[in-house]
Amino acid sequence: MEPPQFGSHPPARRVLVHLSDTHLLGGDGRLGGRFDVLANLTETLAAVERLGIRPDALVFTGDLTDLGEPEAYRALRAAVEPVAARLGAPVVWVAGNHDERPELRRDLLGLEASEEPVTGVWDLGGLRLIALDTSVPGWHHGDLDPAQLEWLRGILREPAPLGTLLALHHPPLPSHIPLFDILELRHQDALADVIAGTDVRGILAGHLHYSTHGTFAGVPVSVAAATCYTMNLQRPPVEVNGMDAGQSFHLVHVYEDTVTHAVVPVVDAPTGDFFSAEWVAEMSRLTPEQRLEVFSRKPAR
Repeated sequence: MEPPQFGSHPPARRVLVHLSDTHLLGGDGRLGGRFDVLANLTETLAAVERLGIRPDALVFTGDLTDLGEPEAYRALRAAVEPVAARLGAPVVWVAGNHDERPELRRDLLGLEASEEPVTGVWDLGGLRLIALDTSVPGWHHGDLDPAQLEWLRGILREPAPLGTLLALHHPPLPSHIPLFDILELRHQDALADVIAGTDVRGILAGHLHYSTHGTFAGVPVSVAAATCYTMNLQRPPVEVNGMDAGQSFHLVHVYEDTVTHAVVPVVDAPTGDFFSAEWVAEMSRLTPEQRLEVFSRKPAR
């Protein structure tokens, strides 16, 4: 059900759920002996369902598994596909540096195993979503080979009705944490040259295990934090390490003239109920002027 519109902006044209860095393992192992990555993913997917919406896609921006194990990819499918089916949403899988292309293609996508980049294009009712593969076999840094860039250039020659979003793992952004600069996306100037002057409206990324935003070649970039563990940014940059807290995903709303990215924490916390469904229904029955009087005017001092 569409929420009521109380302001000047019309409803979003498309809504995506952006998740990242699940780092699933085969078996019942804990990542680093500490993080129950499957339990954390399960909690995240439950939070996605609690949104009460039917998103246009679920987008996972890489590091789907931690070691590229076939069993881990099969476990990921088993966890995500039933949720996606209940929501009626396609799933977009993006490769990350911890993934292995042959196993990802075979055990997650049901394709022939190969070292070919894992890429794809989705038409989400006029919104074009392009998945790029910034993984480099045998390495953890990111890159885009000339053939993939030329493929992207060819697709972008024709604009889409609602524009284009790119989904990739390594964000084309600086990080204030030194270790991530070692593993950054290389040859970013080549990507900037490809997307210049096109209909690309945003870039969705992961890799950093913390949420951040910036611009690249004039295009907004949104990095989703991980579902497995996140970086404890309260520590000095040279001492930042992972913590089993702060997991979240992004709710992406694509409007006619802008794209917003809301961080949704995955946390079980008491929540107030002042803005209830009944309250919203009451606001809907009022005129705009009455709503301002009831909700905007401050009480007399």
